[in-house]
Amino acid sequence: MMKLYDKTCGECSELITKRYSTSFSLGIRVFSEELRAPIYAIYGFVRFADEIVDTFHEHDKAVLLQRFREDTYRAIEEGISLNPVLHTFQQVVREYGIGRDLIDPFLDSMEMDLHFSNYKDSLYKTYIYGSAEVVGLMCLKVFCKGNEAEYERLKPHACSLGAAFQKINFLRDMKSDYDERGRVYFPGVDYMKFDNRQKAQIEADIKADFDHAYEGIVQLPRGARLGVYLAYVYYTKLFTKIKNAPAAQVVEERIRVNDGRKLYLLCSSAVRHQFNMMKA
Repeated sequence: MMKLYDKTCGECSELITKRYSTSFSLGIRVFSEELRAPIYAIYGFVRFADEIVDTFHEHDKAVLLQRFREDTYRAIEEGISLNPVLHTFQQVVREYGIGRDLIDPFLDSMEMDLHFSNYKDSLYKTYIYGSAEVVGLMCLKVFCKGNEAEYERLKPHACSLGAAFQKINFLRDMKSDYDERGRVYFPGVDYMKFDNRQKAQIEADIKADFDHAYEGIVQLPRGARLGVYLAYVYYTKLFTKIKNAPAAQVVEERIRVNDGRKLYLLCSSAVRHQFNMMKA
């Protein structure tokens, strides 16, 4: 019956992913079958940690996050958890050799959101690494299936992709981050005075991340390549919409790519991947 428990817990992480992110769900669906469950497990873990600091305003977030951290490591040590998300995550951690050198920075970045609302340059880089880059590295561990040489070769590119995604999220969610949580992630940016010059500087930084990330995407194992490429294409389209919007619009509304467009991107990306014509 342990197989039934494992399967049920895995389905919980899959459901969480599909409820919270249509874009990442589409990407995961086109991974080779053996990669889907581990990536759902990683997403479920990071999504729930993020929920603690972003959503549970009527509860003691610090206590909840500390409990989540302790439960995470207890699950990894014991090889089981009654929390379905942590149960599937610990399985992936143990199978693919995901170490505390990746898990700790992620949980630390979540804790940073409890204490900081304005991020200086050093804090910003630390937060980007912990909240986004290490998540990409966890996924890369799965993609490489124990091939450490391949992992080390692709690691810098995975970090760049995670950083690009996170910075775009910061631009997309600028209004809600400020209105609901009082946060401004970009160093030196005053939300009330955000202008096109500052926006262009941030966009140049994102473009550099994307260019470096793409070099790694085309080198990924085939079973992972299309799914990661699809996420890359989706975010480049979102990035284009943000670039075409003035700074005043970015701070007033959440710019998004509609679901119909996402399906189109999936189909067109699959065709380009099939014929080795991958471009943004």
